[in-house]
Amino acid sequence: MSKTKVLLVGESWVSAATHYKGFDQFGSVTFHLGAEPLVKALKDSEFELEYMPAHEAVEKLPFTIEGLSRYDAIILSDIGANSLLLHPDVWLHGKTVPNRLKLLRDWTRAGGGLVMVGGYFSFQGIDGKARWHRTAVEEALPVTCLPNDDRLEIPEGFRPSITGSKDHPILAGIEGEWPLLLGANEVITKDRDDVEVLASLPEDEGGHPLLVTGRYGKGRTVAWTSDIGPHWLPNSFVEWPGYARLWKNVLSWVSKAA
Repeated sequence: MSKTKVLLVGESWVSAATHYKGFDQFGSVTFHLGAEPLVKALKDSEFELEYMPAHEAVEKLPFTIEGLSRYDAIILSDIGANSLLLHPDVWLHGKTVPNRLKLLRDWTRAGGGLVMVGGYFSFQGIDGKARWHRTAVEEALPVTCLPNDDRLEIPEGFRPSITGSKDHPILAGIEGEWPLLLGANEVITKDRDDVEVLASLPEDEGGHPLLVTGRYGKGRTVAWTSDIGPHWLPNSFVEWPGYARLWKNVLSWVSKAA
């Protein structure tokens, strides 16, 4: 039996630090991956996950519908729109290339499964720099991005409110109380019959959408406005049995594998 092919785009970063010790100083650079919890959760599952870090996606994310169609589902996580718009041929050499945001929209409309996961460079992001608002990708999503910094930082934690039917395939097999989360991106649910909010922040935190599903053409879309791992998603959430079940359910539903 063939596995469902999933492409995870983003969830990596490089940090540069300067260390001062009296008169002397030195610099260091470190590379980080943020999706290891999801990689671990999907290991030996029915899903074949390809992990394309943000710096690789700039040049390697396919430039054709045929290339994108190798995948049943694509997850965009903590990667800004500029990374897919400003290929080196455009940014450095003034050449034209296909617009991959429009290709992702068209791939979804033709039957693909598109997921956006929250983070500092998801939806509109920190200081509004993720820039997904008013893009072709936003057209396909079940939510609308704000035009400004959309972070909801909640250091004391919040417990998700389940607002969708327990019979929905994405919520199947997830029992008991959900662990605390530490933040999310604020978005606006689109007013369409196909859009359903399955989970949200509690009312005392604004009741903003957390997990939203929708359909776009022949495709399906999901917005998860919190993180895929720390920091907004604490280790207690990652270690919760419902974490792996939730993501397997999301990917099964969005790819129409179940």
